[in-house]
Amino acid sequence: MADESEVLNVESYTPPFSITHQMLNLCTQIAEKIGMVSNYRCFETRPYLRRSGRIRSIHSSLAIEANSLSLDEVRSVIDGKSVIGPRKEIQEVKNAYQAYDMLGRFDPYSLENLKKLHGVVTRLTVEESGVFRSGSEGVFSGGRCIFMAPPPHLVSEQMRLLFDWMVRARREVHPLILSSVFHYEFVFIHPFADGNGRMARLWQTALLSQWNPIFQYLPLESRIHEFQDEYYRAIAACHAAGNSDALILFMLDKIDMTLDWALGQVSAPDAYVSTEVRRLLDFMEYDVPYTTAQLMAGLKLKSRDSFRKTHLLPALRHGLIVMSVPDKPTSRNQAYIKK
Repeated sequence: MADESEVLNVESYTPPFSITHQMLNLCTQIAEKIGMVSNYRCFETRPYLRRSGRIRSIHSSLAIEANSLSLDEVRSVIDGKSVIGPRKEIQEVKNAYQAYDMLGRFDPYSLENLKKLHGVVTRLTVEESGVFRSGSEGVFSGGRCIFMAPPPHLVSEQMRLLFDWMVRARREVHPLILSSVFHYEFVFIHPFADGNGRMARLWQTALLSQWNPIFQYLPLESRIHEFQDEYYRAIAACHAAGNSDALILFMLDKIDMTLDWALGQVSAPDAYVSTEVRRLLDFMEYDVPYTTAQLMAGLKLKSRDSFRKTHLLPALRHGLIVMSVPDKPTSRNQAYIKK
């Protein structure tokens, strides 16, 4: 039986990590960029930007876990359209959309909320949904086990200790760092039979969103997907080092990159586009092809010549939209895509 000091150490568990000058510099840089994005009030005035970010987050987080649906197919599922694809993968999109839609409406420092959201994320796709795993879990490569998660009988207590630490540390550890520490610790404990990667990324977004609501709409998961190999290397480095430092740096860097993307989306066009072009851009969603007829109907315009002169051609000239068939500008199949 453990003596009193050992029990005290367990009850006051602190995940191992170090706060470096590089991390602090990134935190400062990120905070400055958040202020710049907020000044544009882009997510308040441009609902298409919020929706686009949310769809990108869902697609990327699922793609990391081998969901094969494309971005357009994910968008179609969310829009309620019929999509030909594996039933489980389509259900995963529906579940993820429901879970991400709940951001900002639950306490991310509550362990019970974590279980409830896991139930949402894995509904109708796994047997053990909303409960901690009952079996052992490991990571395999080439038939060789490269990481073994803690045994199932330890999961409940380890998760309780992790959440207790977060509640204690939230006033002392910057949310950017705290959320990244949680991300690694969660991946290490691997508390669920399935959906651990999706939940780790969703929960970091939830923690960041409580700090600043703008994170509800930033497609951070897209940057993780883009650098997926580096993501896994950072996690492996944490396993080897016995701390979360490598993943903290990785996540801070990718948050910084995501804010660069956001600034690029909202700042550059405003300096030179007309009101007509702005209306066009506000109507269009990213990476969705629109015909001239669809755009005119959406903007409630009747004159094709006027539409081309005041809306379409200036947007094309500034590179704000592109043709789907650039080699044949007059093609009857021509459509226009916002990039």
